Amino acid sequence: MKNSKFHQLFIQELQDIYWAEKNLVKALPKMKRAATSTGLAEAIGSHLEETKEHVNRLEEVFELLGEKAQAKKCEAMEGLIAEGTSVVEDTESDTMVRDAGVIIASQKIEHYEIASYGSLVALAMKMEHNDAAKLLSKTLEEEKKADELLTQLAESEINEQAAQE
Repeated sequence: MKNSKFHQLFIQELQDIYWAEKNLVKALPKMKRAATSTGLAEAIGSHLEETKEHVNRLEEVFELLGEKAQAKKCEAMEGLIAEGTSVVEDTESDTMVRDAGVIIASQKIEHYEIASYGSLVALAMKMEHNDAAKLLSKTLEEEKKADELLTQLAESEINEQAAQE
């Protein structure tokens, strides 16, 4: 199946999310610095460490498949990162309104990653790349947890405080 169009689609999608994760490693420290809430800054910092591991896992997936770990520019993630940067630039520093915007931008990124990893797991399983599917599933679960944490932060404190500003 290695030379099939289906397999090539899988590789292209891996290259896309690999680019996305590598660029998130660069973008997340800026989002962390922009956060006012300690809880949000800690959540972003923790997810930065997970994201570094996601890059490593993707490299392991490429290796399992006998492919070179190569990134292909992800237009969607480039746009989502730019949107996050814009939110930071367009909101006042040290405000919960900015934090609410950072959460929105971050959840858009998480939802893109959840969709990507969910699809990659399905493709890997269809081609019986079971070890790759396990690695990708682990990342998928971490992305879902990051999204849930962002929702908890927004609903438990940040949105309420932002509404008062």
